[in-house]
Amino acid sequence: MIDTGIELVPRRIVVDGPTDIRFALHPGDRALVGPGDTVVPGTRVVERVRDTRLVDVPASAVDVDAHPGDRWARPVATDTGQIRRTPGPSAGELLFEAGGRWRLATGEHVEQIETPVAGVIRDVRAGIGVTLQAEGRMLRGVEVLGDPTRGVLAGAGIERGGDAGPGLVLRPGSLDVGLSGSILVVGSRIEAETLTRARAMGLRGVIVAGLAGKERRDFMASESRQRAALHRLPTFAVLVLDGAFRRPIASPIAAVLQALVGREVAIVTDPPGLVFNEPAIEFDPPEADLIRVRGGEHAGREGRWEGLAGLRRFVGGTFLEAGWVHVGGPAPVAIALADLERFG
Repeated sequence: MIDTGIELVPRRIVVDGPTDIRFALHPGDRALVGPGDTVVPGTRVVERVRDTRLVDVPASAVDVDAHPGDRWARPVATDTGQIRRTPGPSAGELLFEAGGRWRLATGEHVEQIETPVAGVIRDVRAGIGVTLQAEGRMLRGVEVLGDPTRGVLAGAGIERGGDAGPGLVLRPGSLDVGLSGSILVVGSRIEAETLTRARAMGLRGVIVAGLAGKERRDFMASESRQRAALHRLPTFAVLVLDGAFRRPIASPIAAVLQALVGREVAIVTDPPGLVFNEPAIEFDPPEADLIRVRGGEHAGREGRWEGLAGLRRFVGGTFLEAGWVHVGGPAPVAIALADLERFG
């Protein structure tokens, strides 16, 4: 029998059912689909303005029944049929009216955002986003850097948690050109140089347990430079499973990734996660007493739940509710409940 105190440990869902995927719409962006539309991977859903700027247009140039979020285009043809060039923006999205003028979001350069998953469009709201009811199941993470992408899952760094070591680290020289077009599982952490090399070699994404703050800042700076380039590379995303700390991938999550190696998967940004449509694959539920340590001295280890330990004193003189967890030693260890997680 498992001690009932385990219910106080936060539970993490490993594989979630069908969920809603959102594509953000910023001022000036335009939705290319409507509610009820059926989409497949590769369908263009959003036209994103890369260099958005705000300008004013006279209210006389806008229809009297216009509303915020409507698209506006400047008439360019004269009575003689000839094009007349006039200063100011040619098209954009109406934001609001004030003082006899409309504020307009416009830009010169646009890019198309494609959906990496199939599904049905549920809702489109200007300035907010496009909601897609996606097919398949999802493995959730904590953050995604980059754009939604799709590729074949490769498992170069799939590892099981619970050991004493900090986990695998993929180096830039470990990448192979044969991984082009794939989404690579790299283990516990990755360096910014490896991310840059992976994108340049044609990889579509990377899945990593933790991404430190420095690597995150370096990658986002590289992403900004890439967005400013005239010739963009294919979409690329980094799915972070746990956070900023270096630790192995949890064994229940590693088991799911191992089963998906060689199959088409997609990384989505909102909510952050890995989406796959493989109805034939079934996953065994995690053991009910399996506990993973999320933080503290034993971060990354896995063990068995032994029961509640009551109020305990920890580093810094703080007193926290704790539980007994068997993490491999001769006796269970008291660990704060806030540093634990179980799987479901």
